[in-house]
Amino acid sequence: MTTQSKILGIVALVALATAVPQAQQGERVSRIDRALQQYVDEDRVAGAVALVLQDGKPVYEKTVGWADKEAGRRMTSDTIFRIASQTKAFTSTVILSLMEEGKIGLNDPAGRFIPGFAKTTVAVRSGSPGETTSIVPAKRAITIRDLLTHTAGISYGTDASVAAMYEKQGLGPAAGYGWYTADKSEPICASMERLATLPFVAQPGEAWVYGYNTDILGCIAERVSGMPLDELIRKRVTSPLGLTDTQFYLSQGQRGRLSAVYASGPDGRIARAPDGPKGQGNYVEGPRKSFAGGAGLLSTARDYARFLEMIRNNGTLDGARILSPRTVELMTTNQVGTLHSSTGLGFGLGFETTDRYGANGLDGVGAYGWGGAYGSVYRVDPKSRLVLVLMIQLLPNGSDIRDRFPTLVYQALGQ
Repeated sequence: MTTQSKILGIVALVALATAVPQAQQGERVSRIDRALQQYVDEDRVAGAVALVLQDGKPVYEKTVGWADKEAGRRMTSDTIFRIASQTKAFTSTVILSLMEEGKIGLNDPAGRFIPGFAKTTVAVRSGSPGETTSIVPAKRAITIRDLLTHTAGISYGTDASVAAMYEKQGLGPAAGYGWYTADKSEPICASMERLATLPFVAQPGEAWVYGYNTDILGCIAERVSGMPLDELIRKRVTSPLGLTDTQFYLSQGQRGRLSAVYASGPDGRIARAPDGPKGQGNYVEGPRKSFAGGAGLLSTARDYARFLEMIRNNGTLDGARILSPRTVELMTTNQVGTLHSSTGLGFGLGFETTDRYGANGLDGVGAYGWGGAYGSVYRVDPKSRLVLVLMIQLLPNGSDIRDRFPTLVYQALGQ
């Protein structure tokens, strides 16, 4: 065999060795395509936009189904979604940016900024037959740290022990699913001042309770910065990062890119959700007064993935420094011990954390993320250098797509 023949043989072997894994990866990626399309074909979601970044670059992007099925409008990569609780990561970011400037401290009492929170109360159930509820003083003041970690004892007011009281104040059951404020003709601070007069459902620091915590932080951010929350987020996060489609309310010109909301029925099949707080919402037409830091933003998959890439990249992206690396580490490290979960999930200053392999599907240890009430989900996995975003609009969401999607991505692209 000549030297040239040997060289050609080696080249052929190398090409074969690389082609087989690429073919295998291609098949594994196609599993994501098929699964997303199946949800649409089976009428379990109307449509979805999926985006995965690795090392900051798109390695998977897919649009399936309909942004508005009745209007015949397809999903596109720039479709705008109501992201609900995915807003919390933005609000936590601006609060921590204020902390970095020395304008606020994690152990500061919330009552320093919203006087009604200086002395709060807790609803305590008797636990006996014919259960009664008594209102007792909080054992200590609620802090900024409590609010960031959801350990302030503050719910969304839909608990049986407090629901009637919250409803009378236009909160809890009177506000859509509790978290919705886009129909309110008042600033968020006015709503949070009323909230301070109501009893909460656990003592500060004693339980992980999901609720109005980040809306309170939004009000505090407004008072500390001296500007409305929409302007603060725009100035500190969305403008520096070039997130042009992330805002609290849309112009009439953007209406055509807003996805419709659908609802899961008893059989899992979708139907168009109604107008109003429990469906389409008031994000184009409405008062446009309440900037809810806990659940008010709209965004695109590309915008949100870019925001997450900044976090994954230790607080900076393309020359824009939003947070310091140490602050990002604080955000993405479990700060609550076992209060959130005893099975390997924790909660940092704005994100759920994966502390044990197997605690959340195929998440690597150190991964973090959350989701939104409209069915969207996101994860950041530093070990695999991945950012995963799946956007849908399904309220209530009876599908399991948000659980299946990360697993599909990991089996194809995780390392």
